[in-house]
Amino acid sequence: MRRFFNISRHIEAPAQQVWEVLSDIARWPEWTPAVDSVERLDDGPLQVGSRVKVRQPKLPQALWEVTEVVDGRSFTWEAKGPGMKTVGRHRVVPDAAGSKFILGIEQTGSMGAVAALVWRRLTQRYIELEAESLDRRVTRTPAA
Repeated sequence: MRRFFNISRHIEAPAQQVWEVLSDIARWPEWTPAVDSVERLDDGPLQVGSRVKVRQPKLPQALWEVTEVVDGRSFTWEAKGPGMKTVGRHRVVPDAAGSKFILGIEQTGSMGAVAALVWRRLTQRYIELEAESLDRRVTRTPAA
């Protein structure tokens, strides 16, 4: 069984600016309350094979591995656990008035179906928080 969670949000900023904030995963705890801590297990830019430990409120720590990167546009990563796999897809698409941020979470496997049911409201809330927080981080007015 597969379970999908999705959100799309317009951000009034160029795609490259959104990408720079989004792809700097180590700094996510600075701008989104959906993430408590991030530990990069490698150095350098985000790339296929990059591994990251992420702790989110009310969820077990997860080890994410990047499986695809389109520089400046998107990355996909996955976390595996007993009987389940979670895939996160983050995309930034330019549009006429800035960019669109698209986030999708897919949970599969026998335990993935259970996790999707147990944490469905929390998962949906976290992807909404990530999109809202990314928008605020990118478009905030610097202090004078």
